[in-house]
Amino acid sequence: MYPQFLTLILFGIATSFTPGPNNIMASHSGFNFGFKKTIPLMLGVIFGWTSMLICMEAGLIVIFQKFEILQLIIKILGSFFLVYLAYKIAFSSDTNKTKVKQPIGFFETFFFQFINPKGVVVAMITVSTFVDVQFNYLRDSIIVTTVYFFMAIGSITTWSLIGKYLRKFATSKKFITNFNYTMSFLLIVCVILFYV
Repeated sequence: MYPQFLTLILFGIATSFTPGPNNIMASHSGFNFGFKKTIPLMLGVIFGWTSMLICMEAGLIVIFQKFEILQLIIKILGSFFLVYLAYKIAFSSDTNKTKVKQPIGFFETFFFQFINPKGVVVAMITVSTFVDVQFNYLRDSIIVTTVYFFMAIGSITTWSLIGKYLRKFATSKKFITNFNYTMSFLLIVCVILFYV
C-alpha cells in the first residue's frame, strides 16, 4: 500500500486546480471557442504534462538539481511565451485586426509543458517528495503518474467548462473584451509570481 496516497491526492488537487497558465489558457479557449474546439489544447496539456512528469521520474530531475541554470532558462523561456500569449489573448477580441481566430492547438500546449515554470517546479517537488527512488521507485512512479494524469484531466476540463459557461453571461462585446483582458492580466500575474 502506498502510504502517502491521501497526501498526494490533496497536493495534486492544490497544484492542478489552482489558477496557472494551463488553466487560464483553457478557460480563455473555452470562453472564446467553446468546449469542442478546446479539446486539442486540453489533450496537449494532459499528455504534455504527463510526459514531462515521466521525464522527471526517469532522471531529468537529477539534471535540473545538478544544473540549476536550466531552471532559470526554463523560467525565462516560459515567461516570454506567457507574455506573448497574454498579448495575443488581450487583443484576440479585436476582430478587425484578426481575420481568423484559432484556439491554441495540441502541439503548442504539449511542448509548452516543458517550459511552463509552474509545471516544471510542481513536477520536481512531486517527484522528490512522493517517489522513493531507493526502494519503491517503479511503484511510486506509476502511482504518481496515474494520479496526476487524472488530475490533469479533471482540472483542464473544469477550467474549460468554466470558460464555456461564462460565455452565457457574455451579452456584449465589452464583456468579452473585459474577459480576455482579465485572462491576459492573470497570465502576466503568473509570470510575476514566478520571480517573487
